[in-house]
Amino acid sequence: MNIGQASDATGLPAKTIRYYEDISLIKPARATNGYRDYDGKDVHRLALIQRSRSLGFTIEECRSLLSLYENKDRASSDVKELALERISEIDRKLKELKSLRNTLKILADRCHGDDRPDCPIIDEIAKGAFG
Repeated sequence: MNIGQASDATGLPAKTIRYYEDISLIKPARATNGYRDYDGKDVHRLALIQRSRSLGFTIEECRSLLSLYENKDRASSDVKELALERISEIDRKLKELKSLRNTLKILADRCHGDDRPDCPIIDEIAKGAFG
């Protein structure tokens, strides 16, 4: 199938599929006319990458997942390790977002929200002193 058909089958834009090829995540065959020729395995790999990315895996982690997927002698512990690393990173980001939210909430609570020009939110952001 051509790149448009692969795009339709996976929901990925053709530009993204080309990018994945450029960074060697996928390697579709080339037809005699030089066009990319995607087969079912390519589409399946693209779908795996898409789902992995939607779970927050980086490109390099997707590369590892693809490698593990294609290695039938893999240990499931290797896959689990990647997932647990991703969970740790998500937990770190959640903690950071919660801290950012709390800081912003404190700043918003200090603001009168009226027609006066003085604004504790702007003042604190300008100073860089939060809390």
